[in-house]
Amino acid sequence: MGETLRIAGVVRESIVDGKGLRFVVFCQGCPHHCPGCHNPQTHDFLGGYDIDTNKIVAEIKKNPLLQGVTFSGGEPFCQAAAFADLGKKIKAIRGMKLNIMSYSGYTLEQLQEMAQKDKGVAELLNVCDYLVDGPFILAQRDLTLKYRGSRNQRYIDVKKTLRKGEVVLAAEIEKTARERYK
Repeated sequence: MGETLRIAGVVRESIVDGKGLRFVVFCQGCPHHCPGCHNPQTHDFLGGYDIDTNKIVAEIKKNPLLQGVTFSGGEPFCQAAAFADLGKKIKAIRGMKLNIMSYSGYTLEQLQEMAQKDKGVAELLNVCDYLVDGPFILAQRDLTLKYRGSRNQRYIDVKKTLRKGEVVLAAEIEKTARERYK
């Protein structure tokens, strides 16, 4: 048996939750309660249902066309150890080179501080390839942003950031949709 996650649900094929065709796991429970949140049904920590990480991996293995897996929310870092377990299992799937992206209402800097005391947070950060960080701010909502809802949020290349010791934004967000279609 794997770790147990409390989730709101999954989407088996998405093209809006990160680059390429993705499997999305929606975490149940979020402390942020951002006004205008896209997934307010995920806020209640007692909602959703429990699932073994091995069951999610089995579902992911069924689709050889997937390019990645996204952890969305709720707040995945509130269940960091279980999501880290899931991430490690995803990376170990033979024949599939899946990248992992996570959303978080915490900033990377807050997560790095949390990781000093919580091994699960450190492990989840280390298994992620990409991170969209920061709370959704309704006053900064921008529909032209790729994979983000508000201008304060960053789409971070986690591997490059950890190697370099400073935030490195993912290359595919260099231009907003507005700039690309001028």
